[in-house]
Amino acid sequence: MGRLRTRLAGALLSALALTATGCAGAQGSGQDSPRGGTAEAAASAAAADRLEPLTNPSEPQLPVTVRSSDGTKVTVEAAERIVPLSGSLSEIVFTLGLGDRVVARDITATFAQAEKLPIVTRNHDVSAESVLSLKPDLVLAETTTGPEEAIGQIRDAGVPVLVIDPAKGLGDVGPRIQAIADALGVPTAGKELTKRSEDRIAAVRKGIPQSAEGDEKPRVAFLYLRGSASVYLIGGKDSGATSLLEAAGAIDAGADSGLEKDFTAITTEALAQAAPDAILVMTKGLESVGGIDGMIEIPGVAQTPAGMERRVVSIEDGVLLNYGPRTDQVLRSIVAQLYADNDGDAQ
Repeated sequence: MGRLRTRLAGALLSALALTATGCAGAQGSGQDSPRGGTAEAAASAAAADRLEPLTNPSEPQLPVTVRSSDGTKVTVEAAERIVPLSGSLSEIVFTLGLGDRVVARDITATFAQAEKLPIVTRNHDVSAESVLSLKPDLVLAETTTGPEEAIGQIRDAGVPVLVIDPAKGLGDVGPRIQAIADALGVPTAGKELTKRSEDRIAAVRKGIPQSAEGDEKPRVAFLYLRGSASVYLIGGKDSGATSLLEAAGAIDAGADSGLEKDFTAITTEALAQAAPDAILVMTKGLESVGGIDGMIEIPGVAQTPAGMERRVVSIEDGVLLNYGPRTDQVLRSIVAQLYADNDGDAQ
């Protein structure tokens, strides 16, 4: 499940990098504006482009021995040349204040501080040769990172590889941060960043408008769109979006309608069953189909309450499902866009 989700995101980012300038934006003219907060979506995209590292980064205290998610023990003797093989892991390393030690990035690390780093993945598959050419002293991966042969080749070359479980929900934010911090020899910084991240998420949740007694929670469907390849999917139970939507006071319409897989091809029947009041999309995915007008043309979308109301929640691709130090920004933007028409202020 996780590998499919990660590969889909990576493929979308790489394909759209070549065509983004020619795509119609999700926040273009007034005729193509979603109800529910174009200003908030634009602000989210701008904020998502930069990280906020801890102000007083700790010096790594090494060596340390930690347990990898694949069951092996990994001894980290140095962390001067780090290669994180996912955007989420890169985000954590940079936010811990150790970004100056990162020597490469995965294609899904889209934030500004990482933009000049060499990319060591091809359509998200790891290039062992590219990684090893940078002489890393630590590689960070997820259980969904692959192919396995490439990870094995890196290990066989004597480079420590720490594997972390992929994020699935808000409950993974703290454990993932701490796992990376422990491996880098900065456990205190991990506790500080975990507290900051969890406190900020809690603050956003306190500001979510409360439904009046008897009112139904909004139903939100997560759609994965890639118009250049005619890929149109609806997220189900394992898409990774459920935790965010529930935290925002909404119902994951795909999961609630009985979709057990991570993603299922969009059909008129699936959308009718989900009956979403709003649609959650990645920003570049929305651009790839020509914005709101193009999305409405996907069979079945126009007949949903969300399609009829043109209610869309758009979040930057590189941060939506990271479940890391910027998840409070993601949640805040979802809330602001979803409840934009409420009398209450969703701050």
